[in-house]
Amino acid sequence: MAAEPDHSRLFGIASGQQGHFTAGQARVCGFGWDDLSYHVRRGRFIRVHRGVYRFRDYPSGPREDVMAAWLAVGKDVAVVSHESALDLLDLSDVIPNAVDLTVPRSRRYLAAPPGARLHTTTRPPRPADVTEREGIRLTSATRTILDAAEYGTAGEQVEMAVVQASERGQTTRALLEAGARERNHYVAELVAGALELVGRSTPGLSRWG
Repeated sequence: MAAEPDHSRLFGIASGQQGHFTAGQARVCGFGWDDLSYHVRRGRFIRVHRGVYRFRDYPSGPREDVMAAWLAVGKDVAVVSHESALDLLDLSDVIPNAVDLTVPRSRRYLAAPPGARLHTTTRPPRPADVTEREGIRLTSATRTILDAAEYGTAGEQVEMAVVQASERGQTTRALLEAGARERNHYVAELVAGALELVGRSTPGLSRWG
């Protein structure tokens, strides 16, 4: 006999994901495809991406697009990265034009949902390279800065992120220098120049704030 749908359990999961849940999470709570379709038709659930839903009455938040895209690709596979991670970490003034997600190169077959941009890497983030904000797994300040620099984010935005992250204690000169040595010459030069700007202003108050 199929388990009865457990609405409270599903809502508890969704509450930790800004009101969102995946079809797989719903299945664990006793919701089959017919149940999901029924609640979408009734307006209780909203289908956001393929396999990703949202409780219609859950309060809206500013990072819903990031959460939904991350869940769509796979929360155990992807991490939010690059300019989207800069935004979540409140580093630089960059405004992402898509949700940046990084997956291992071995998962390059995964499709990016609408509004997302997939990056593949042969250097999967190590535990120290990952942090969490608002229930979302994302790259650490150090990894984010290096990835953004290598991707081609504007140099002044990378400089700003280096200064802000350094003065807030989110990274260190040693971490950035070590990481930059593993990237290309451009990244190494950009990071080195940005590090020269750290501490030139009043402590904690860089020229970018």
